[in-house]
Amino acid sequence: MKVLAVDTSSIVATAAILEDDKLIGEYILNHKKTHSQKLMPMIKEILSSAALKVEDIDVFAAANGPGSFTGLRIGVATVKGLAHAVNKPVVGISTLDGLAFNLPFCQYLVCPIMDARREQVYNALYKWIDKTFYMVEGYRGISLEQLIQELKARNEKVMFTGDGVAVFRDKLVEGLGELCEFAPVSSRMQRASSIAELAMQKAYRGETESYMTFSPFYLRKSQAEREYEKKCGEECG
Repeated sequence: MKVLAVDTSSIVATAAILEDDKLIGEYILNHKKTHSQKLMPMIKEILSSAALKVEDIDVFAAANGPGSFTGLRIGVATVKGLAHAVNKPVVGISTLDGLAFNLPFCQYLVCPIMDARREQVYNALYKWIDKTFYMVEGYRGISLEQLIQELKARNEKVMFTGDGVAVFRDKLVEGLGELCEFAPVSSRMQRASSIAELAMQKAYRGETESYMTFSPFYLRKSQAEREYEKKCGEECG
C-alpha cells in the first residue's frame, strides 16, 4: 500500500510517500506560510523523484486539524482533489496525533502544544505504553495557564513538542520547573511521514472515507467568524 500524506496545519509544509514499512520520501519546508504556492510543487517533486504517478497512490492522507484555518483548508482541498482525480480513498489524521507520533516510545507524558494565539494552545495528552501511544486527554483549545496548572497537578515528567514550545518555553519552565522536557527541534515540527504512517494503520483497519465527505477539524471558530458574530450581536442588540 502506498500512502501520500501532507500536513499544512502550521507554517510548516510537508509531504511524504510511505509504501508499507518503507518511507520512500519526505519533503519538509519550515519557512513562511505560502502553502498555496508550495504544496503542489512539493507533491509533484516527491512523486517525480520516486518515479511515481498520482495513479500509483492507494490512499491520500492529510492532517485535518487543529491548526491554521487557511493552512488546513489548503491541505485538505489538495488531498480531496488528488483523490477525486484517481477515485481513491482518503484518511484524516489529527495534527496533534501526528506530533505525538514524532516521539516514539517516549517514557514521559507527551504534550503537543500548537500556538493558538492570545496565550491559548491547541493540545492533547498522550502516553506510550507497550510500543503503542494512547490519548489520555482529548483534543482541546486551552489557556497556557490552565494547562500548566493541570500538568503541575499530575506531577509527572512532560515532553513538550509542537510550535508552541518556541513561543512558551520560558513560561513552561517557570511554571513546571524540572517536570519540563522539550523534544528536539526536528521532532517538534509537523512531519508528513507521521501522518502517513498513522493513515496507513487506519487504512488497514478499513477506516477510510470518501473525498466527498473529507473536511478539516476545527477546535474553535475562525477569527473572521468570531468578529462577524460580535458585530452581529452588537447590531442586533
